[in-house]
Amino acid sequence: MSVDFSSAEAFARLASELQTVDGIEETVEAVVQFALQALSCQFASVVLIAQGRRPEVLASTDPGLAELYREQIDTGDGPLLTAILNGTVVHMPDVPNETRWSPELIGRLTVAGIQSALHLPLTVSGRSHAVLNVYGAAAFTTDDLAVAHILARHAAVAIASARHQQTMLQAVDARKLVGQAMGILMERYDLDGDRAFEVLRRYSQDNNRKLRDVAQELIDTRKLPGHGRSPAK
Repeated sequence: MSVDFSSAEAFARLASELQTVDGIEETVEAVVQFALQALSCQFASVVLIAQGRRPEVLASTDPGLAELYREQIDTGDGPLLTAILNGTVVHMPDVPNETRWSPELIGRLTVAGIQSALHLPLTVSGRSHAVLNVYGAAAFTTDDLAVAHILARHAAVAIASARHQQTMLQAVDARKLVGQAMGILMERYDLDGDRAFEVLRRYSQDNNRKLRDVAQELIDTRKLPGHGRSPAK
């Protein structure tokens, strides 16, 4: 691909914008909006991948895509699932004549006016954090494909960074909650810090709940889950 000055400038602006937005939702929204502007595409979406959880549609320029994704996730088959499970780019240059997946799925894509599709795993350090999906009313050009791959690299770094930041903020929030809950136990039952933390940890394990959730309930209700006696006993 020969990238002209305007394209290079646009990607520089995108990289700068992705550095300044806060949160995963805002990051992926910026990505899909840029995809609509930079590519000859009709629809765009980002599907988030999390270990042990169903893939989640985080941003989409068309609400109808969510139903197509749910069907693929439920049946365990389809181009999106192939991109997620194999971590590979899936290009569908001629959707109406596609034979790799069910005729029903291809029919729904065709009825929606989709003639070409591209699913790009957003991978950082060998791990796919999400999939960028773009759909065209005509075949993607060579330049479109090149731009999509460059966009995917920018998006992968931005989304991985946003997820890490969110995890760190959640960890800080959890520590604050646990600290507040420990303070309540220490004051009410005359416990030291180690003993108060041990009480929270025990209730977390006994009730099969996250330590953060046990702490939040204690703060909200001033009670531990289902206790009828001093928690120090």
